[in-house]
Order: sequence, then C-alpha cells, then structure tokens
Amino acid sequence: MARRAFVVNAAVRDKVRHLAGVGVSQDDIAKIVGCAPKTLRKRCRDDLDRGVAEANATVSGYLFASAKAGNVTAQIFWLKTRAHWREKTAPEDPILGAESKSEVLVLPDNNRDPELTQVLRAAQEKYFARKPQRQPAEVRTGLEGQPVETDNSVGTLPDGGRNLLPGDEEQTTSGPGV
Repeated sequence: MARRAFVVNAAVRDKVRHLAGVGVSQDDIAKIVGCAPKTLRKRCRDDLDRGVAEANATVSGYLFASAKAGNVTAQIFWLKTRAHWREKTAPEDPILGAESKSEVLVLPDNNRDPELTQVLRAAQEKYFARKPQRQPAEVRTGLEGQPVETDNSVGTLPDGGRNLLPGDEEQTTSGPGV
C-alpha cells in the first residue's frame, strides 16, 4: 500500500503559522498536521518562518507599548536588547584593573641584609600607596555605634625593619647567654 501524499492547503498553512508563532517545535507541528518533520520543513518553510516573525513582532509591539507607558523593566529590557546598552562592571581593584591579579607576599626581615630590607620596604610602601586609605580609628564604630579602637601596627614595618606581630617581643643581643 502506498503512502498518502501530504496536501498543503490554506488551512494547514494557517495552522503551521499559528503553531510556529506560539513556540511549538517543528517536530511537534509535523505530528499535529500529519507529516514528517522533513516534509514540513520542505513544504512549509515560509509558513514556519513567518509564524515566528509575526509572533516576535506582536510581542515586540506589546513590549514597546509597555515601555512607552512607563514600565521601567520593559524600558531596561528594550534598551539592553534593542539599543545594545550594557552595564559596566567595576573592577575589584580600581587601580590594578580587572585584568591583572597580583598577590603580595610580605616576608619577615631579620636585618641581615640592609639592601633587601630597603627593597622590601620600598615595595611595601609602593603597594600600600596604591591602596585606598582606611578611615582613622576615631571614625570607625562598632555594632552599638560606639567608636572602636583598632591596632594598625600589624602588617607594617616598624623603624627597625622587622614585621612584628602582636605578642612578638623585640629580641636583643644583650640577653642571657650572649
């Protein structure tokens, strides 16, 4: 028994245009109208394309009318998609920029090499000069709104050149056993 030929008439074309416009997949449209997906694409290509285009035009019209009426969300969406507006993202470190990531390693200095001490001190000063300045301790407040005293000595090199942490004592050469 031979296959029955698929006949495309005005009713089938209208149905294909409508189904394509509401977002039904081409495989499902082929099942609904009773043909193979390849046959549908071959014989109803213009109707598939026209249905999608008409639906996009209708929705775009509603979106445009909504944006003109003052819907801020619709205005933002329209400008981003149709006018190609983009939001600029701020870099994490405004001085270095987003493309350069660097790490700073502060090594303890034992005052054995004065040149190394000077190089480390200069590099640290250069690095911290680019960083945004923190507020002074008098301005910062805690959870209750009371001023919080902070210790800013951690991470800085004292005049002796050593990077002391809280609890470390300055070692001297005049102690016992020397």
